[in-house]
Amino acid sequence: MTLVMSQTSLAGRSIKHITIDQKAYLKTVLERFDMHNAKIAPTPIPSGYVPQENKGAVDPVQCQKFQSVIGSLLYLMLGMHPDITFVVIKMSQFLANPSQDYLDKAMYIMRYLIGTQDYHVVYNGMLNEGLITHTDSDWASDPTKRQSTTGFFVSLASSIVCWQSHLQKTVVLSSTEAEYMANTCQQIMWIQSLFQELSYNLAPTPICGNNQGLIFIRSNPVQEWWTKHIVITYASALKMAKYLSTLSLAMKIWPTCSQRTLAP
Repeated sequence: MTLVMSQTSLAGRSIKHITIDQKAYLKTVLERFDMHNAKIAPTPIPSGYVPQENKGAVDPVQCQKFQSVIGSLLYLMLGMHPDITFVVIKMSQFLANPSQDYLDKAMYIMRYLIGTQDYHVVYNGMLNEGLITHTDSDWASDPTKRQSTTGFFVSLASSIVCWQSHLQKTVVLSSTEAEYMANTCQQIMWIQSLFQELSYNLAPTPICGNNQGLIFIRSNPVQEWWTKHIVITYASALKMAKYLSTLSLAMKIWPTCSQRTLAP
């Protein structure tokens, strides 16, 4: 990762920028998988693509290569490529038994990165922009388990500093519940706590979303009781999971009357 800090003077003002890029590492990854001369893809993944679980036999060679590709993409994603976060996290859910289609789509992500290898993250210290958060959820996006996918990013100084995409732990019954369970506030509270330890007092952090149901609930305290069932469902699920994890369960066969009669 390359970090460039610059300070220039324009019309008597000091302009401070921090630039971050991963071009050198990306070039190494593309050469390792022989993708440096591949055709550029316009998007991280083809439009409308939904991966399906592979129920065939595991191919050890293909599995190892897929895991190596996804591991390299994860490092790029965590460094400075939030644009591939959703698709990389989605593909990483199939590491145990990948198909050839999964491997092709992983290589498709690399083809997209070829076209964006000159992109970099720039933090502009002159804009005086504090923390701003954007969040969204894709309701019941998992075709098998029907779990929702949550994503958010936090920007500072006009550029992104934190981003995440993950499956929610529970299944919810509406898009509003999916947004409610996004749990973005936990990350914001941690960032604010970090800045307070560094003696920086931040203004309240705005959270930007597009779900009208959730916006209405949060802007009208009278409607808070509508979300009580969400909290109860989530809390009871966590409590039951915690309780089951403490038990040592064993299966015992209890024969019926007819089975006991037929037994020798």
